[in-house]
Amino acid sequence: MKHSIITVIANVEGVAKSTVRFGIVLVFLWIGVLKFFTYEADGIVPFVANSPFMAFFYNTPSEYKTHINKEGEFVAANHVWHERNNTYGFSKGLGVFLIVLGILVALHRVAPLWSVTGSVLVFLMTMGTLSFLLTTPETWVPSLGDSDHGFPFLSARGRLVIKDIVILGGSLITMSQSAQLYLTKTTTKH
Repeated sequence: MKHSIITVIANVEGVAKSTVRFGIVLVFLWIGVLKFFTYEADGIVPFVANSPFMAFFYNTPSEYKTHINKEGEFVAANHVWHERNNTYGFSKGLGVFLIVLGILVALHRVAPLWSVTGSVLVFLMTMGTLSFLLTTPETWVPSLGDSDHGFPFLSARGRLVIKDIVILGGSLITMSQSAQLYLTKTTTKH
């Protein structure tokens, strides 16, 4: 009995790879669409404003702390600042990029080379996202009286970011899988 269960588990690799690909596609499409909504654009401001690679997308990134909205909160004055800051313009552009990445990764069977490209871009973007752990103070629990603060105590934002290590690994799987399919298709044509 134990051997047959282990044998079944040993043979789920194909399903596992498909599940990883589906997960990446679903996450990128869903989050990409959400980037068109105000609350999601407001939520990424600390990450973008503190990033040495992305802050230039905002007009006045250094002022973000006085204009932070909680999820679901609407403060008219903050909204006006975000409009002027290019918070919503940047978020929509990022949303389009994420949707395109999701589609590229999904094209595995019909356009494996495009899917490799999408997976490479997911890998690079995920490395950028993980850099937020170094650049965004809000990824760590602040010192508000509790002895548990700073490194290694991840805040909600930090816990959100650290999960991208799984997407990083998944992108390597989808990248390799699509590259193998591409090589197989091009070899059989010659």
